[in-house]
Amino acid sequence: MKTFKKDLLNVNIYETREEMGNAAARDIKARIRSLLQTRETINMIFAAAPSQNEVLYALAIDKEIPWNRINAFHMDEYIGLSADAPQGFGNFLKDHIFGLANFKSVSYIDITAKDAERECARYEDLLKQYPTDIVVMGIGENGHIAFNDPPVADFNDPKAVKLVELDEVCRNQQVNDGCFAKIDDVPKTAITLTVPTLFAGDYLFCIVPAKAKAKAIKATLCDDINEKCPATVLRRHKSAILYLDSDSSSLL
Repeated sequence: MKTFKKDLLNVNIYETREEMGNAAARDIKARIRSLLQTRETINMIFAAAPSQNEVLYALAIDKEIPWNRINAFHMDEYIGLSADAPQGFGNFLKDHIFGLANFKSVSYIDITAKDAERECARYEDLLKQYPTDIVVMGIGENGHIAFNDPPVADFNDPKAVKLVELDEVCRNQQVNDGCFAKIDDVPKTAITLTVPTLFAGDYLFCIVPAKAKAKAIKATLCDDINEKCPATVLRRHKSAILYLDSDSSSLL
């Protein structure tokens, strides 16, 4: 493992995706256990993407984590897919962790919401009731965090949850990840937690494997901090760790 720091962001680089995912899961577990020493429950937000497979698997099979004291949320969701669509982020997380661990509660964004703005308000109210302790997240090929693509990302966003138009790079990534057969199948709108909402989490664990993310990682760590690469904001967080493998770190 190689480690370094860029501004406030801690960066850990591993040889393989499996090593990366296992290490992130160990650190997340340690933070969960530490927080639960002083409070009855904690609140966590999870990203849904193939890049999270390794860490989610390692967490889901860990029988020592007291999931029954954790309230779970997810950070984004498409608008317009059917309730049982496998591409839905809530459904992805149900298959990979929400349905495998005995959470105290799981709050899903409604993929079938007819009134997206009302759904944003409903989810924002939930997040206010359950302030975020831990965020488990990734970075997109265009540097997005959640569905805050460069055209819509706002480090000072007044909204906590909002409706967004997805840019073409983001939509193409969903095809590259194997989630959709072609770009025309990818929804054009989604609900996302905003950058300030994610940043408000006390502890951020960002897991980013694969060669397709190498340019985004280089921009995250080397470019100026601004919305052209939304993930650069991680360098301002006092308790964030970025986990990379040899592929995603190859341009550093």
